[in-house]
Parts: sequence; C-alpha cells; structure tokens
Amino acid sequence: MSNIMEFRKKHKDAVLKKHDVKLGFMSAFMKASAWALQQEPAVNAFIDPDGKHILYHDYVNISVAVATPRGLVVPVVRNVEKMSYVDIENEIASLGNKARNGDLAIEDMDGGTFTISNGGVFGSLMGTPIINPPQSAILGMHGIFERPVAINGKVEIRPMMYVALTYDHRLIDGREAVTFLRKVKEAVEDPRVLVLE
Repeated sequence: MSNIMEFRKKHKDAVLKKHDVKLGFMSAFMKASAWALQQEPAVNAFIDPDGKHILYHDYVNISVAVATPRGLVVPVVRNVEKMSYVDIENEIASLGNKARNGDLAIEDMDGGTFTISNGGVFGSLMGTPIINPPQSAILGMHGIFERPVAINGKVEIRPMMYVALTYDHRLIDGREAVTFLRKVKEAVEDPRVLVLE
C-alpha cells in the first residue's frame, strides 16, 4: 500500500479543495477492479437464474457494501470503467449519505455486476466475503497493517493489506481469479498502469 498511500497523501488536499470530496482508498480499488474485470470478463459475468446461460457485461457496475445504523446495504456505482477517482469518490459519498439517511431506493441497489466490501474500516486482518447473488464474485478489502517484507534482499517494514476474492467456481476458475487479483494489486500499487492501457 506504500505507493497508493503516498499518492493519496500527495493529492488529497488538492482534491478536497477543488472537488470538495475526500480521496480515499476505495476509489483506487474500484478503478483497479474495473480495469481487471474488463480483462477477466468471467469475474464480471452472471449465471442466468435458469442455470443454462452465462451473461457477460460490457460495463462494470460495482456494488459497495455500506454499514448503516439499520444494517448493511449495498448501493451500486454504475459504469466505474468510465469514471475517474474523483468521480468514484463523489458517487460513493453521495450513496453513503443516502444510505445513512435511509434514502436509498431499490434502484440504487439494483444492477451491480461485482461487489467490494471493506472490512478494513472495522479493523479486520483477513476474512472471506460472501457473494452477492446473482453476481459471481466479491472482493474483500481488509485493514492496512505494517508488516516485514523482503525488498531487494532486505527486510523492510511496509503497510500491507490482505485482499480476498470469493468467486463462483461454476463460472470462474482459479486462473481467472488469481489473474484478476494480480491485476488489482498491480493497479493499486502503481495506478499509472491504468493510463498505459
């Protein structure tokens, strides 16, 4: 998480001043996920309720788990693949406010193709999120903790986050799941890869 933390630290004040929104980590994970989902379309697909057809999407609508006083809700940020970090943060803030005020409509929670859940805000180290049907996969983000890691043959302390992907094995094999996670990791660690694509 070193690079994305440095990126956030460098730009958060300017983003807040210009756009009146806080730059968090969720936008980085959502943008990275959208990029990875476009490259691994099975992770963004559904198995039709009849169980006979697979439905692929050429768009990425990410459901975001939000804790409210009345329980967990999962509003949808639509067309994330076309959004900037700032656009994503604005939409998350808007949906989060609606959720906390009890103003979410059914339409706000319908149509997600993939879900991200951030247990890290509650201090989780690891966990396995549950798929949000009819979706085929969910990404679980967890807390950021300092850990010893090997960097160029030396042990250094770095901020690390465990992420987990729960997926429907009827549609997604380990190759697609691991490739998806590697791509998310790559785009979070170095957001410049999103521009190069």
